Amino acid sequence: MPPITTDPSGKPLPGIENYGKPGYYAVRPGDTIRRIGAETGQSWQNIAKWNNLDNPDLIEVGQVLRVIPPVGGAAAPLAPPVASTTEASGAASRPVTQPIVAPATAAAAASSANATTNGTAKPPAPVTASPTPPAASASGDEDVGWIWPAQGTLIAGFDEAKNKGLDISGKAGDSVLAAADGRVVYAGAGLRGYGNLIILKHNNTYLTAYAHNRTLLVKEDQSVQKGQKIAEMGNSDADRVKLHFEIRRQGKPVDPARYLPPR
Repeated sequence: MPPITTDPSGKPLPGIENYGKPGYYAVRPGDTIRRIGAETGQSWQNIAKWNNLDNPDLIEVGQVLRVIPPVGGAAAPLAPPVASTTEASGAASRPVTQPIVAPATAAAAASSANATTNGTAKPPAPVTASPTPPAASASGDEDVGWIWPAQGTLIAGFDEAKNKGLDISGKAGDSVLAAADGRVVYAGAGLRGYGNLIILKHNNTYLTAYAHNRTLLVKEDQSVQKGQKIAEMGNSDADRVKLHFEIRRQGKPVDPARYLPPR
């Protein structure tokens, strides 16, 4: 289906020129700025700032929002920064993984210019290029070291169509633990069907979600450690006391049983 490009009055929607570009998100029916932040692993305050939203509650279906930090933005990327260069405009347009080739050293140039015998220039000595360090790889993001977020019995497994994570039983007030080190990108009850929800961002690849809690013990932008108690189990927006736990890889729910250690 082609994107909506104009509002009912025929005016182009904000950001429509960025539709389909990496790092941008097209608003869908039912979206809120908090939901978009939770899905993309960014704080809704940052998204509002990056898009100059005077009222973050007023977004339109089809509007395209930036959901990654702009160059020099407030949220620092997790990947190592690219080395600076005098050709700033050219460096900014390069992909992060593209190596920047250094010019020949001054010593090699001087050797080539001065090496003459009887007026005949000697061929310059070969210059051995230093090996380019490998670009930062997303493979490091896979080394998370997961733990189970609760001690209860597994009562429902992952089903791509019906259940986007695992359901773990327990008693009201049981501990809900961070499955890995991370940062709280969402803590609230604004996403229908999840009750009191916490979402942690672990790196540029992985998020985890912890739903139906009775009490939330952490706040947005707070750093947490693996095994830290972040909530108390409950039945908010659920038919029984349980923890619904999701792992999202690049925004897509995956089967947590493939990542968690055996029990």
